[in-house]
Amino acid sequence: MQKILVGALCAMITGCAEFPGVYKIDIDQGDVITREMVDQLRPGMTKRQVRFIMGTPLITDTFNQQRWDYIYSHQPGGGDREQEHLSLLFDDQDKLVSIGGGFPAVANNTPQQP
Repeated sequence: MQKILVGALCAMITGCAEFPGVYKIDIDQGDVITREMVDQLRPGMTKRQVRFIMGTPLITDTFNQQRWDYIYSHQPGGGDREQEHLSLLFDDQDKLVSIGGGFPAVANNTPQQP
C-alpha cells in the first residue's frame, strides 16, 4: 500500500508542469542584439567595423558572402519566446549597404535614432 501511495505521489509531483515554487530560468540563444548596437551601424561601414560593433554573425550565407544574419532568441522563465533578426548586406567592396530584418530598431533599411 505504501509503495502505491509513494508511486502516485511521485507521479503527481513530476507530472505537474506548473508546480508552485519551481524556478524556471531565462534562456538566451544566438547573438545578443541591442538597440545601441544597431544605432551605431551606418551604410558605408566596412565588414571589419561592423564585426567590431556586432560581433561575428551567427549565420553567414555560404553562397552569398555579402550577407550576414544575426539572430537572437530570449525566453523568460515560463514565458513566451521572443526572437530578433537582423540582416546586413554588403557590396563588392565589403561596405555595408543595407540593414534589415525583424529587429524593432530597423525601419526602411536604416537605423532609427533614439
